[in-house]
Amino acid sequence: MRLLLLFIFAVVIGMVSQQIHAAVLQDDRVDVLYHSYNGGGMDIDGPAILLRKKARENIAVQAYYYVDSISSASVDVMSTASPYEEERKEVQLAFEYLHEKTIIDVNFRRSDEDDYLGNSISLNISQDTFGDLTNISMGLAYGANEISRNGDDFFAEESKQYTLNFALSQILTRNLTMTINLAAIADEGYLNNPYRTVRYVDNSQPSGVGYQSEVYPNTRNSFATKISASYFLSYRAALFANYRYFSDSWGIDASDVELAYRHPIGDTFELEFNARYYQQTQANFYSDLFPYRDAQNYLARDKELSTFNDTTVGFSVTYLVPQQYSFGDLRSEASFQWDHLIFDYENFRDPTAEGGIGNEPLYGFSANVIRVLYSLYF
Repeated sequence: MRLLLLFIFAVVIGMVSQQIHAAVLQDDRVDVLYHSYNGGGMDIDGPAILLRKKARENIAVQAYYYVDSISSASVDVMSTASPYEEERKEVQLAFEYLHEKTIIDVNFRRSDEDDYLGNSISLNISQDTFGDLTNISMGLAYGANEISRNGDDFFAEESKQYTLNFALSQILTRNLTMTINLAAIADEGYLNNPYRTVRYVDNSQPSGVGYQSEVYPNTRNSFATKISASYFLSYRAALFANYRYFSDSWGIDASDVELAYRHPIGDTFELEFNARYYQQTQANFYSDLFPYRDAQNYLARDKELSTFNDTTVGFSVTYLVPQQYSFGDLRSEASFQWDHLIFDYENFRDPTAEGGIGNEPLYGFSANVIRVLYSLYF
């Protein structure tokens, strides 16, 4: 793993040394966001703000602050515990350096909850080449997490994550652009939820079921490939298509396909419609109901490790604010986005429903996601 990291680092440094014509960094901007998720017994909402500013023409700084207020009475919680509330805060600080047509991006991230502290650093280098028709991007990331458990002062675990990314974007015609993204992720340490349990048949209990803590492997290797295409139409509209495939060492295979269409209305509005379908197989140590306690070395009942699919449909509307109505005649835009998600689990049952142990109805739920964003460019 370390040799591979050093090899990729050497390659991207070699890319930086190439002498080519100058490029430019993105515009300075301020984004203010409100997000909301409601579904499956969970309510999540909060604000976010992003500030991006160029210190010089070839150096930019970006700061990001994000808050999640979570209220959960999900099926996982209600089957073995009580509803809870918590707050998650995330801070990111990024630095960009432009050298001719190479951009180096360093990002620091910190996520803080009552029982979880995550820190990560990432390095990404992108290069325009072949007459600006091709962009190559490579990145490394490292994350270290501290996991605790509320009400248990003696519980303290750690996990780490290593990520490699590669992306190749190519302008094929005047209207068509395609991108391929590759990612490899290695996780190690404590990888499961300290509150989650599995259930097993226990005839000594009046309910006929017993519970014990989940047990996960302490390593996980994941690989993902994504292919994207953008086709721009003559009347300023655009079509987008994405396909992604994922697999990991836990036996999960997943794929999703997404389509979107963006349509302008005059000079001030844009509408976008999107649809996405996702499906996955279960982890090889997952079961909705184990036959007895300690039935195998690794045990999981997280519904996100089961076999399931979800469908998303949504739309967004963006208002391009005329400069005379914006702050200080600066360019700005406001957008509203709504997504509706439908989840269907094929081997995860609702333990809060009637039907008998192992015969409850299969679980499913729907959720709504709302995002309101205002961006000011200067």
